[in-house]
Formats: sequence, C-alpha cells, structure tokens
Amino acid sequence: MRKLNIIQIIDSLNTGGAEVLAVNIANELHNLNYGSHLCTTRKEGKLKSNLKKEVGYVFLNRKKKIDITSVFSLRSYIIKNNISIIHAHSTSYFIAVCVKFIYPKVKIIWHDHFGVIQSLNHRKLFPLKFLSLFFKTIISVNSDLEKWAKEKLLCKKVYFLNNFPNFNNSDSSTILKGLNDKRIIHLAAFREQKDHITLIKAFNLFHSVNKEWTLHLVGQQNNEIYSKKILDLIKKMGLQNHIFVYGSCLDIENILDQSSIGILSSNSEGLPLALLEYGLAKLPVIVTDVGECSKVVIDGVSGYVVNSKNYNELSEKILLLVSSNKKRKEFSAKHYANVLKNYSKKSFFKKVIEIYKD
Repeated sequence: MRKLNIIQIIDSLNTGGAEVLAVNIANELHNLNYGSHLCTTRKEGKLKSNLKKEVGYVFLNRKKKIDITSVFSLRSYIIKNNISIIHAHSTSYFIAVCVKFIYPKVKIIWHDHFGVIQSLNHRKLFPLKFLSLFFKTIISVNSDLEKWAKEKLLCKKVYFLNNFPNFNNSDSSTILKGLNDKRIIHLAAFREQKDHITLIKAFNLFHSVNKEWTLHLVGQQNNEIYSKKILDLIKKMGLQNHIFVYGSCLDIENILDQSSIGILSSNSEGLPLALLEYGLAKLPVIVTDVGECSKVVIDGVSGYVVNSKNYNELSEKILLLVSSNKKRKEFSAKHYANVLKNYSKKSFFKKVIEIYKD
C-alpha cells in the first residue's frame, strides 16, 4: 500500500496555538510512520527547533498575498515528495487553494483556529466562502466554529476536533523569578484578545492583601503598541518586582513545572492550547468563560471559571485558590484527569487519520 504523505502549512513558526499544533501534528505523523512535511509560508520562528529533523521542511518566504513564485515552489515540493494532502492551518488556506488550481489532484484539509469568537458573525466571508469550494474537509477547533462553517461555507464535510497538549521540548533554560510554590503563570501571546490588562488589575487587587505570590507572563510579543501598554501598566502600578515578563519561550513543560497556578484572562478564545497544557502539567486553573473554556473546566469542580473583563471577580478567585492548598490539589487532579480522558493525542490522531483517509 502506498505511503500517505501529508504537509502541514502555517504562515509562521512563532509560538502561537495554531503554530504549536501544526508542529505537533507534523512530528506525530512521522512517529506514526506517515510521510510528514511542514511548510511555513511567511516567517520562520522559534518553533522550528521543535520540529523533528526527519520531518520534511520548506520555507517559502512569501512576501505578498499573491506570490506566484511561492505557489510554484510549493507545488514543486508537493510533487517531488508525492504529497497527496495539504493540511492548511488558519489563513494559509489561500496559498493551499492557489496550489490546487495548478495541481488539482492534491486534497485540502483546512484547520480553522479563529479565536475572536465574539466577532464571528462579522468575520469576512470573502474570499473564504468561494475558496471553501476547494476544501475536502474543514476541521474546527470549537463547536461555534463548526456551526459557523456548516452555515456559512461551501465545504460539505465539517468536523469539530479538540486540540491536544503535548510537551516536546526538553530544554530547561527558563528560570522563573519569585518564590517556589507561589507563582501564577499566564501563557498567552501579547495581543488584545488575551486581555493582560484585566489580569494585571486583578493581580494588583490581590497583591494588596498577599505580597508573596508573583505573576509570570510568557508569550510572543509581536504587537509593540499592546506590549508597551502592558509594560507601562505594570510600571504604573509599581509591580515590576511582582509581575515578570519573559517573552516567547519553548520550554513550556519546564516553565509549568515551576508554577503553582495556571491562569487565562482572555476576552475571546477558541480552545486555548495553554489551558490543556496547564492540565497536562497538573496545575489548578482559573479561566474566563469564553470559547470552549467552560466545557474544559467545570467551575468549582476542576477550576474556577470567571466572567471576562471582570478584574474584581478574577482577583477574588485568585485569592480563594491561593488560600486553599486543598482546593488547588483537588482542582489540579480533576483538570489533569479530564485533559487525559477527553483531549488526548491518541483520540486526536485517531480522528484526523480517519479524515485524511476519507
């Protein structure tokens, strides 16, 4: 039987959720003895070092929306390596369809990671709706996106498939500041939807009654204006010795091993990979009620779920969790068990292989 060859396509290899998932899929497909490849279209990044050396790799260095040279380079790579399936993540669907126009036999699976769920009804349909005619299948990372794709797009096969957490970097170079067993971790890129401002305001309230705990912000800083706003707020509140910013890091398992509580303060999400990584690392969590978060965490049972943009409520839950070692142990055990049962790598690949072979 001919070996199935699949290529993941992603716009960059910065440390975001979609990018991490693309690398994890490419690596695991190799482990499962499939021909596995990854293409990054616009920009390389730190995640490149997480890609197994056995996974085929191509960087297009695409400079504009319609880049004929990049399209033909990708087509040549696909033909040379007998690739039959393009697994396109997020906005990389555009170049995938361009390749299909000149190499019709290739099949496109589009993986939709759109995270600004409150703006879903205003999401631009052109050219996505027309191009979805050329998708074989759509994979959505949450049920809202699945429903939207079924109602708005022209692809007949749409599936909701949970993300899965996976630690594949054994580095331990990042050393968190602050006291052991008194660190709160926030894994999120520096952009508006992650709402660091609400988190910092909540921590400031909490800090007024508890001076020992520290907050650690780990994530890509692409948006200079937003990042400066966050750094200025930390300075304005006099929290420079209590809130620490690390930028993009690859040694996530090592970082979470040094942390005691995982937190997400987003005002919009799909299914955040960080929330699942907190579970895999056995951290108790506090998360906002956005996207799939409240389906992953049961409020008061496996963590705390709070309203978004409410720093008073978030601060109260931080204080509650910090004040109860028993509650932290209960939450971490239940969140860990849920992630293992419902968001496992094994169940993800069982479904995605079925989609590839369909």
